[in-house]
Amino acid sequence: MTLTLYNTLTRRQEPFETVEPGKVKMYYCGVTVYDYCHLGHARACIVWDVVRRYLQFIGYEVRYIQNFTDIDDKILNRACVEHSSMEAVADRFIKAYFEDMARLGIKEADEYPRATHTMNGILRLIHDLENKGFAYPADGDVYYAVRRFSEYGKLSGRRLEDMQAGASDRVNVEDPEYQKKKDPFDFALWKAAKPGEPAWKSPWGAGRPGWHIECSAMVRDRLGDTIDIHAGGADLIFPHHENEIAQSEAVTGKPLAHYWLHNGMVKVDGEKMSKSLGNFITIRELLDRGVDPMAVRLLVLTAQYRTPIDFTDEAIADKTNAWQTLKAGLLFGYQYGKQLGWEVEKAENSLIENPKSKIQNSYIERFQQLVNDDFNFPGGLTVLFELAKELHREGNILVHQGKTETPALELQRQWQTLVTLAGVLGLEAKPEIETSTTEGLSDAEIEAKIQQRQAARQARDFAESDRIRNELQAQGITLIDSREGTRWHRN
Repeated sequence: MTLTLYNTLTRRQEPFETVEPGKVKMYYCGVTVYDYCHLGHARACIVWDVVRRYLQFIGYEVRYIQNFTDIDDKILNRACVEHSSMEAVADRFIKAYFEDMARLGIKEADEYPRATHTMNGILRLIHDLENKGFAYPADGDVYYAVRRFSEYGKLSGRRLEDMQAGASDRVNVEDPEYQKKKDPFDFALWKAAKPGEPAWKSPWGAGRPGWHIECSAMVRDRLGDTIDIHAGGADLIFPHHENEIAQSEAVTGKPLAHYWLHNGMVKVDGEKMSKSLGNFITIRELLDRGVDPMAVRLLVLTAQYRTPIDFTDEAIADKTNAWQTLKAGLLFGYQYGKQLGWEVEKAENSLIENPKSKIQNSYIERFQQLVNDDFNFPGGLTVLFELAKELHREGNILVHQGKTETPALELQRQWQTLVTLAGVLGLEAKPEIETSTTEGLSDAEIEAKIQQRQAARQARDFAESDRIRNELQAQGITLIDSREGTRWHRN
């Protein structure tokens, strides 16, 4: 069961082999922190969160880096409108990012470098590019000479000749930046300082970095010259990731990343999400409506990660219902484990201690076989739903017949398997803390009430019998009468 991945760089699916055996270096191009995160960010962050979780599940040691772009025209524009500073705007929305991702169950990356905290690495990289003849200064700016890098376009499949023909009508020759460039396709590595904007000292004068050089520098500083996986949205393939390759590989002479992975885009009701269309939805807006974060994860994971997805009210409602099915399966052990003679806490702890070795079985094997096909999470989910539905069926049998068809130990293994595989996908459910509606009734007190009711029935005092049943029902306890006696469960 070899893991194979679709590599944007080679345009084919390839076996996954790491630079260093057993270890994965992974970088995800994160958010530009000028606003609250939206549904597009939710999709990307969930996908790469689960990719990381899965790689760890199958035994890799993963070092996962996600950056923040905290110097950008959009950040500066917002600071200007709010009469604030670039740093204050960035700090506010980085804080909001962590709040939103925590609600979605996103595990934190190993490190979150910021562009403004990587200035030495950025300046060093630009200096190296200039020394190697891939960059040139122009009136305080520094540009990358695209035509000097013979492999430019290898990621996106674009050819400079084709782009030149298509761009002839869109070039503004009066643009001061255009006039500084030696070639229209050259892009800025360093921008000369403008009045009122933050600036840093450099050999070329005060200024700030271009967007593309920031990620090249952060990858190199945190993970080295060559990494295993470089991830991001499909909208970043060109020009951002193309330019990253040109910058990094021109200096090191080594591949920047062996595998380039890109998640598909998000639409809302069939249209591209944008503020002008009024369909721009932030993560916190969606969750504040009462949408379950696990339903959002399900919506993302039921689509192949490279394909577009459409957020609609109907899709969210459908995944909310689907989550209830999975949730019932995940709560099976807490609801019925004691009745089945399990040591529930011990069963749960065994998952934390060693999630795989104790429960290797056909479900685990099928899950891995499916997901190993280019992170086929929709396929993996079918295994989870199969387990959840089987546990739900056995729970109903237990409630109505007092025993299960499947042996208790096998049900425990199935529940442990479901909890483990759901955890790989970041799908978690815990029993709710019982409220005062149960008035703290212990099992013994409930059994005593049942005995009182039985005595009333034997005395043909059916009014008292019904009163006790209704009293328990009001406190979240359901009674089920059968030939073998009365059973109960908490709702």
